[in-house]
Amino acid sequence: MILRKYHILYILMTFFASLHGMKTHAQQQTLVDVNIDVADIMIGEQTMLHLSVTADKDKQLVIPLPGEMLTEGVEVLHITPPDTTDIKNNRMTINYDLLITSFDSSLYLLPPFYVIDGRDTLYSDQVALKVSSPDVDLEHPEEFKDIKDIWRPPFVLSDYYALIYGILFTLFLICVVGYFIQRMRNRPEQVADVKEAPKLPPHEQAMMELKEIRERKLWQQGRNKEYYTEVTDTLRRYMSARYGTSVMEKTSSEILEVLRNEEPGNKDVYDLLKQILRLSDFVKFAKLHPLPDENDLSMFNANLFVDRTKREEMPVAPPPDDNRTGDDRKRNDEPTNN
Repeated sequence: MILRKYHILYILMTFFASLHGMKTHAQQQTLVDVNIDVADIMIGEQTMLHLSVTADKDKQLVIPLPGEMLTEGVEVLHITPPDTTDIKNNRMTINYDLLITSFDSSLYLLPPFYVIDGRDTLYSDQVALKVSSPDVDLEHPEEFKDIKDIWRPPFVLSDYYALIYGILFTLFLICVVGYFIQRMRNRPEQVADVKEAPKLPPHEQAMMELKEIRERKLWQQGRNKEYYTEVTDTLRRYMSARYGTSVMEKTSSEILEVLRNEEPGNKDVYDLLKQILRLSDFVKFAKLHPLPDENDLSMFNANLFVDRTKREEMPVAPPPDDNRTGDDRKRNDEPTNN
């Protein structure tokens, strides 16, 4: 009888101990909870998702958080740092706030959050998010309005430093330039005593240019067009200076007509110039390739034309020599009596 009583007492103690152990285990279990502020939003609006994890302080938990997308169509804009709060019985609560939005109208069943607690993986409940499109009156498009007003950035003076310094530097440069311009205007004009180089007579200038053309050996290099262009341009400049009539823009026939009027009866110089101009026209317009003898003949006739049409310059008497003695000047100035 006594053994039976002890046996019943042992059973009762074991039962209560198991209940206490179950209760203790339930108290130490990790809990994952999630809720949403507003579950029905318009396209582009934002709402806050709250994630709460309750566990023992000494537990090593792994809480994976979503990236830029919570699920297809729902974006994560911001996740706050974890906020840990101590509670009773050596427990703590870790809170996360997720700012989410969506730009596609639909009813979304958001995926559950999960926590890895050692070998166990604990999941939260799922919450739903409804995203609605705004009512659009297609007959009155002018009444469309943004969901939110545009935020104006605050005024920060440092943002305008570059513009301010640029304006000040520009004004400084304008002042410096104006100062130097005014100074240059106030300076007395200084006339430089520059003697112009004496100009050569037209025939000498033409002879010198023809010599330079001959020394460059243009037609020997296959540059026939350039060769005849420079020869005829030299003769055009010579005739314009020699006869006082510009022939730079005249055709070959017009140049020959000018020469006929300036040198009437001088058929030799007419034939010399005619040979050069006609061959030059064939080279420049018909792409003729003259023979070497013809090229030499053109240069010879050009020199001969200049020589036969040059104007004879009267010799200029030299200025009196001021280094003469007074007796010499007096003797030279006295009239000679023959």
